[in-house]
Amino acid sequence: MQASEKILRTCVHCGFCTATCPTYLLLGDELDSPRGRIYMIKDMLERGRPASADVVKHVDRCLSCLSCMTTCPSGVHYMHLVDHARAHIEATYQRPFADRMLRSILAAILPYPNRFRFALFGARIGKLFAPLLRTLPSIGARLGAMLDLAPLTVPPRSRHEHACVAATREEKRGRIALLGGCAQTVLDPGINDATIRLLNRMGFDVVRTAGEGCCGALVHHMGRDEDSHAFAKANIMAWTREIETKGLDAIAITTSGCGTTIKDYGFMFRNDPEWAEKAARVSSLAKDITEIVTQYGLPEARLETGQTIAYHSACSMQHGQQIRDEPKNLLKAAGFVVKDVPESHICCGSAGTYNMLQPELSAQLRARKVSNIEKTKPEIVATGNLGCMTQISKGLNDRGAAIAVIHTVELLDWATGGPMPRALADPRNV
Repeated sequence: MQASEKILRTCVHCGFCTATCPTYLLLGDELDSPRGRIYMIKDMLERGRPASADVVKHVDRCLSCLSCMTTCPSGVHYMHLVDHARAHIEATYQRPFADRMLRSILAAILPYPNRFRFALFGARIGKLFAPLLRTLPSIGARLGAMLDLAPLTVPPRSRHEHACVAATREEKRGRIALLGGCAQTVLDPGINDATIRLLNRMGFDVVRTAGEGCCGALVHHMGRDEDSHAFAKANIMAWTREIETKGLDAIAITTSGCGTTIKDYGFMFRNDPEWAEKAARVSSLAKDITEIVTQYGLPEARLETGQTIAYHSACSMQHGQQIRDEPKNLLKAAGFVVKDVPESHICCGSAGTYNMLQPELSAQLRARKVSNIEKTKPEIVATGNLGCMTQISKGLNDRGAAIAVIHTVELLDWATGGPMPRALADPRNV
């Protein structure tokens, strides 16, 4: 509560945040702006009140895109405040049964690759009944959104899915752990494979650490602190063992949403004597892959590229981690023509589980983002977050636009000697 009180005192209610808040832009409701939510959260926390249905509605609509943090002149750390509010809601508010069930299903499946892979096979059958499922009261629209986002096919497992060491054949420069992730491991294992090839080319051994798993972000943003802390502790222990035995130069993150959370482990466990030091050390080593490549240098390009790329900066990248220029500069260095997307600071509507829990608002933001992307007339869309890739791909496919959405690291790997990204072969099949 002390940290939240400090944040609440920092806000001067200037309203600058309303200009860049996606939900305020869509709905025009003060309570769906950061300033309005801060008022409600302040009242709830300072008075020790349980969450009301009205507070839950407006906090649930928040994407946690953190655009307000970039805009705020007073340095209000909205992320930590809304995280506290979500945990308070989870502890004090009983959601309707259908909502509880849906959230429990997401929390029980998405962070676990084997369960998620099995669920996707079930979703192929569920798509046959999608029109009927959409008519169910309370959860029909959300079930429909979940089925819409599920791919028809699942890529083969990567040989790097489990604990292993991928040794470099170049002169060795160091040792880097790679977060495998949960959903990304299933939906697009080629991202991690491309990362390993690129880091090997740069002279690094790449470690998939035993015991590492979901970063905890998905459940953390649902207010499930106990679950998120358990995931975080498992990762901290796994990487600490690696640090203390063979050493690590960095922990590479290829999903920016995960990166924002892992870099916050130090704050998450700041008051825990047993975990504070370990968590802070892990957070200090966590780097987005583009930060690592920028630091050590991109290998020489071996492919004549030149394609026009619309670079979509994920919210967790540009607002959560304040990484803006590195990915674009690397893509330019690799020979691509990079264009900024208009309204690049506005969320695409993915936001973890948001596109499943708030499908109507998410769809509006997706349409807005895709329209802005199409204005740049790109051949490829590049981004550094799997959720954004899935969201934007759906938006483009719905319009019949055969534009591939590819992770930044796959393009860098391709340009420096790796294989063509799978999405370039058939953008509609990803």
